[in-house]
Amino acid sequence: MKKKKDISILGGRVIDPANGLDEIIDLHISGGKILALGEPPDGFQASVTIDAGDQVVCPGLIDLSANLREPGAEHKATIASETLAAASSGITTICCTPDTYPVIDTPAVVGQIRHKARKAGYCRLLPQGALTQALKGDRLSEMAALKAAGCIAVTNTYTPLANTLVQRRAMEYASTFDLLIILRPEDHHLNNNGCAHEGKVADRLGLPGIPEAAETVAVARDLALAETTGAVIHFHALSSASAARTMAWAKREGRRVSADVAIHQLHLGELDIEGFDSNHHVRPPLRSDGDREGLRDAVAKDVIQAICSDHQPHEADAKASPFPDTEPGISGLETLLPLTLKLVDQGVLDLSSAIARLTSGPADILGLPLGRLTPKHPADICIFDPNQRWVVDKERFLSAGKNTPFSGWEMPARVTHTLLKGRLVYSQNRYEKDAS
Repeated sequence: MKKKKDISILGGRVIDPANGLDEIIDLHISGGKILALGEPPDGFQASVTIDAGDQVVCPGLIDLSANLREPGAEHKATIASETLAAASSGITTICCTPDTYPVIDTPAVVGQIRHKARKAGYCRLLPQGALTQALKGDRLSEMAALKAAGCIAVTNTYTPLANTLVQRRAMEYASTFDLLIILRPEDHHLNNNGCAHEGKVADRLGLPGIPEAAETVAVARDLALAETTGAVIHFHALSSASAARTMAWAKREGRRVSADVAIHQLHLGELDIEGFDSNHHVRPPLRSDGDREGLRDAVAKDVIQAICSDHQPHEADAKASPFPDTEPGISGLETLLPLTLKLVDQGVLDLSSAIARLTSGPADILGLPLGRLTPKHPADICIFDPNQRWVVDKERFLSAGKNTPFSGWEMPARVTHTLLKGRLVYSQNRYEKDAS
């Protein structure tokens, strides 16, 4: 094994929200870990230096939810393609969802996925295990074995459980092993195969609607079951202001609960589906302007402490049918950071808080010592140039999924370097030179 290089990152604006740091300072790396900030220790001599002048240096980003499609749907994307896209976007840790083929419900599948991620080498991959066997919703998975194999949490994604008794038993089992349960709050009866937010826009377009209550009813139910069982739960991809208000109440009550929001929910709304563009078909659906503002407020107040990509890459045919028949989801890895920084431009968040929602916020949800630039911690680092503005061109995505509603949007900031455990896994200059 090659010895990891000693690296100095010089002259950057280092922002580390977890440690309250925001200043222009040098950063030094040795043995894959943060060695020091400021002056290097006596005798340290970097073999590689990175000039970060006029750039921001922050912890590597952590994405709480991405579907990488492999194994089983490699025609959509692969672990190699999507982790490269992540690295190019400053993301050093990804939590991948278990709805693969086969489902991530055995240690063997966990091992296969982790091996492929290590072989690709671009990103730390943390699998989510299936809450029930084959995600069928009735028989519980072997959660203890999944945790031992490396699963960071368990979830049933959007597959409904057979009934609330199964959900209670699952929470009791998970709490026994102090295993985080990730819930996508949705009452599938109220969802009723809808594809848009229930309201005037859906009515005008003749699209079947999903009421806000489909989410709020599920949030209330899950909070009650979590209190009964002592489970630690995380709500993934909240879409409504009402659910965000319930989260604020739960936090005031001291409940063991956290939440994230997909970045597209903070920028888009139900009016964006007017043209029947299937790239706006997502689940949960894009909701009202009031919901978007409520979510933004919850993110600003740290009620929702993480922003994720909810990455769902698709091949072109998956989005080529009439709107209700297309597969929901956005290819979101490469727009996660710039869309979050747009919230800074719009006055929703200050820069440190925006970075916190992508670093220390998700790390704390997972209970991991990541998302910070603390000496002796892994040197997972994102460097971006806040002055590089660019226009989204889906054909230039490194992700195999080109399904984005943000084509043509002007974005702030571009990632120039990404380091994973002190190893340079992405360099903008090197990649652009190779691609030319």
